[in-house]
Amino acid sequence: MATRVETFTPPQTPTPIGPYSHVAKVGQHISIGGTAGVDPATGKLAGADVAAQTRQIISSFRVMLEAVGSDLEHVLHVNIFLQDMADFDAMNVAYAEMMGSHRPARTVFAVRELPRPGVLLTMNLTAVTRES
Repeated sequence: MATRVETFTPPQTPTPIGPYSHVAKVGQHISIGGTAGVDPATGKLAGADVAAQTRQIISSFRVMLEAVGSDLEHVLHVNIFLQDMADFDAMNVAYAEMMGSHRPARTVFAVRELPRPGVLLTMNLTAVTRES
């Protein structure tokens, strides 16, 4: 029997800027693609600083994970793509605030450019459902 991959973008999350879905799920495994700090209610950046954008990304992750039977406590790994490593400390403060005591594996990359003007970082993650 073939394994079915479900792909979708939940309501109340930012609209993708390209031909992709935010969430891909197969069985108990979840992958969330690159997400910027865009407020889904306005379609605009949640703020001009890295802390506001970090908080918005993780808020969007919460909604996406909930839509597939998961939550931040079930995140395995996060990739963070920062446009400027000078923002590393401010991003870490906002990240820790939003993630609480859960500390999944994480990788931070410096990137030269991101696809939307004003975006200071994007993140993606892998997680599992609560039933794992």
